[in-house]
Amino acid sequence: MSPLGQDADEAAVQQALDLVSRDTRAPAAPAAPRPERPHGAVPWPEARSRAAHAGTADPAAPRSVPLDGALGEVLAAPLEALTDLPSFDTSAMDGWALAGPGPWRVREGGVLAGGDRPAPLADGEAVRIATGARIPADTTAVLRSEHARTDEQDRLHADRPVLTGQDIRPRGQECRTGDLLLPAGAPVTPAVLGLAAAAGYDALTTRPRPRAEILVLGDELLTAGLPHDGLIRDALGPMLGPWLTALGAEVIGVRRLGDDAGALHEAVTGSAADLVVTTGGTASGPVDHVHPVLRKAGAELLVDGVAVRPGHPMLLARLGHGRHLVGLPGNPLAAVSGLLTLAEPLLRARAGLPPRPRYTAPVREDVQGHPRHTRLVPVRLHAEHALPLHYNGPAMLRGIATADGLAVVPPHGARAGQELDVLDLPWATGGCFT
Repeated sequence: MSPLGQDADEAAVQQALDLVSRDTRAPAAPAAPRPERPHGAVPWPEARSRAAHAGTADPAAPRSVPLDGALGEVLAAPLEALTDLPSFDTSAMDGWALAGPGPWRVREGGVLAGGDRPAPLADGEAVRIATGARIPADTTAVLRSEHARTDEQDRLHADRPVLTGQDIRPRGQECRTGDLLLPAGAPVTPAVLGLAAAAGYDALTTRPRPRAEILVLGDELLTAGLPHDGLIRDALGPMLGPWLTALGAEVIGVRRLGDDAGALHEAVTGSAADLVVTTGGTASGPVDHVHPVLRKAGAELLVDGVAVRPGHPMLLARLGHGRHLVGLPGNPLAAVSGLLTLAEPLLRARAGLPPRPRYTAPVREDVQGHPRHTRLVPVRLHAEHALPLHYNGPAMLRGIATADGLAVVPPHGARAGQELDVLDLPWATGGCFT
């Protein structure tokens, strides 16, 4: 079924809201009442809580993975230092290792990183040393090359005062064996990989990224060319894969099934993904097959409709064996609403991550609200304010394409200056695992 047909009632309400929002300071005109879904729409905060609980109840199983395969995953066990860092006193600079006050007699040879243990220095003696090299016993300081000179007797002099211990990294300066470096639940970033390697790890115990598969539904969707003859371009297929990747999932496939109940049932029950994401087909029209397929598959509906605009026909189901399905509405911005309402909390909880820290921003101007439901409105963050963007109807992507986040607008709207929760877009915050 066409996404526009599936969400026709939502689009009508949104159109009325958009007309009113052209003068954001005008009083809100009540939207036409709409029959609730058969099971009742879940309040938006509760829907996010249910999604997070579902991920917590079915967490990804920990595994040991080599360092080069752990990027983007989440630590399932604390990262404790397996060695002192550094594990011996080292030189922080290229220069001279010194013993006692100068001037210093210069010893032949030098000390290089990775070389054998150097002989101790005698009082008044100096030897060349490289960055990262082991400090000879009885060294009192390292003198940088650019701060040193030698005289005719080949004695070394310092051009500035020498302080005891300068430019020496003492053993254990960064950590001692057994120190907690990172707690379980920390995301594995490139810097974490470097820290783990320095601390002695060859592998990490992590929770793998959940695998996601996207099933794009609708006979009316084109994958190339201009819309024509009642056919429209598929905007969700190209968008959802990268979006889910940014939320922390490993996308294993995107399939286009059309409006085929049998193909949808086979795809849902046969998928190897931890999270199946469908687009469209979540309402009760003649070709909306998601609910019948879930009943046939014996799935448990956890969320069946959410009191949010756009995106209220979204759903969340448990398929069994730790697998879930998120059913997104077919309209693009409504689908984005479903991703941030249901998929993100589920993915974060499954990976062992806490909810994103809450933050608010004052809205720069009045924002029209829905009389009963939460609204998610694309905003730009500018001069510490959230600026609501136009083109925020359920079928529109023009607003979200330039947005920094989605403002959470309570029923009946918000006045200029009112603090609103803001949902970050994943690329605005470095990805889901933060």
